[in-house]
Amino acid sequence: MTFRPLAHATSLLVILLLLARPAAAQQPAAAPLSIGQTFTLASRVLGETRRINVYVPPGFPDSARTALPVLYMPDGGMAEDFLHVAGLVQVSVGNGTMRPFLLVGIENTERRRDLTGPTTDAEDRKIAPRVGGSAAFRRFLRQELMPEIQRRYRVTGEKAIIGESLAGLFIVETLLTEPDLFDTYLAFDPSLWWNKERLLQQAPTFLRQYRGPAKTLFVVASAQPDIARETRELAALVQQAGNQRLTATFSALPHETHGTVYHPAALLALRAVFAPPTTAK
Repeated sequence: MTFRPLAHATSLLVILLLLARPAAAQQPAAAPLSIGQTFTLASRVLGETRRINVYVPPGFPDSARTALPVLYMPDGGMAEDFLHVAGLVQVSVGNGTMRPFLLVGIENTERRRDLTGPTTDAEDRKIAPRVGGSAAFRRFLRQELMPEIQRRYRVTGEKAIIGESLAGLFIVETLLTEPDLFDTYLAFDPSLWWNKERLLQQAPTFLRQYRGPAKTLFVVASAQPDIARETRELAALVQQAGNQRLTATFSALPHETHGTVYHPAALLALRAVFAPPTTAK
């Protein structure tokens, strides 16, 4: 006696059940995940098209009643620092430890060109085919990007800038050369070694002579010894100048490296500098 007919029947039943299952193609398709807005801007100053990424805190998109201050960030591409800084803005605004800001990220094309000033050091010039374009990048911000942001979004006149490493260098250079461009300067592990520490040498004269509106500088250093020394020295120079129009804060994160300092430093700075005003009881 054999059971082959039954085995054949079982096999046929399995095949019929498999054919009756929904095909994988019938499953709901995944949709794109969007956290902000993006647009391109053709720059005459730079001679190229730049991508701009924007994050608007929840509750503020398309508001006709509420204007937001703006936080600009170099290294603002989706594959750069935009995502994690946007996350910090989202959670900090959401939990009430930061005032709402519009975050504007500028995606890089030639990072080392845009974020460095001129240099006489031959070693500096080895880092990229072109360096020393910071003045042109500032003109792009002033003449093209800022007016475009004002055209597209409801914003106040308050402007801040945030960045790390070469972006930190650009931020410090901007404070010392065109201080009216921003109100608040947040620089983490700034590359003040550039051009044989020329910015540190220039700083005392600027700090004594500055007579413009109040400015805030918040600098953070990782455990990297040379950068920590230079960053601490910069903050000390501001404090020693005794200029009431300039406020500098230095904070050390000795457990962070140059590669890890940005995120914790940004969280620290956003909470310290942009904390909401306390409500008197």
